[in-house]
Amino acid sequence: MTTTTATRLAAVSGFLAVALGAFGAHGLKEVLARNETAAIWETAVFYHFIHTVMLFLVIQGKPLRTGPWFSFLAGIVIFSGSLYLLAVTNVRWLGAITPLGGMSFLVGWLWLAFLAGKSSPPSG
Repeated sequence: MTTTTATRLAAVSGFLAVALGAFGAHGLKEVLARNETAAIWETAVFYHFIHTVMLFLVIQGKPLRTGPWFSFLAGIVIFSGSLYLLAVTNVRWLGAITPLGGMSFLVGWLWLAFLAGKSSPPSG
């Protein structure tokens, strides 16, 4: 993956975090209130935002650390995605998927800890 592609995907993730946050607060307000899932939606948006920022921070490293980057992206899709769906549909079994996304976030953080201080391979 190129840095340009990673940056574009991270930017789309940021766009979606803002759009979904606003949509939940305004467009889905009644649905989330009826399902009593507004807090679930807010948790999804919160983790989506935090890990989108991490996507951008990981991109800044040279070379691009694709392992942690993809772990954070997978976490956004699985963790936040399952919570978004749960909040809208109130289908409770979706909550069983959420921890897989949380594990992906944890893997990304541990991967970064493992890579800390490791020198980059020589270029060229």
